[in-house]
Amino acid sequence: MRAEKITEMKIDTTIRHVTKPGANLFMELGFAPAEAKRLQAASRKEINDIQLLKQQLMDELSSWIGEHHLTQAAAAQILMVSRPRVSDVMNKKTAKFTIDTLVELLSRIGRPVKLAVG
Repeated sequence: MRAEKITEMKIDTTIRHVTKPGANLFMELGFAPAEAKRLQAASRKEINDIQLLKQQLMDELSSWIGEHHLTQAAAAQILMVSRPRVSDVMNKKTAKFTIDTLVELLSRIGRPVKLAVG
């Protein structure tokens, strides 16, 4: 049997460009200025809408915990999550949750979410 030589591949991890905070990413990607401005505004609106929806879902969870006078540990047990996750809900750390996760948590406490469009 012949031994084969294994060559090691090097992965290029060199950073070639960094977009500065607050810069228009769409301009950086080469979109025309008017289109870049429109895309950035649309993107910011969508991010804001998602944040507001997450806050509303977290408000419902927080209200339920308060109504039942639960400790975070007790709420965590009922919700089937860790106590720090309950703390994140109570402190409105929206970046740590998806909408799906928040909807699932509300479902676990018998508060199903209904979607209304318009």
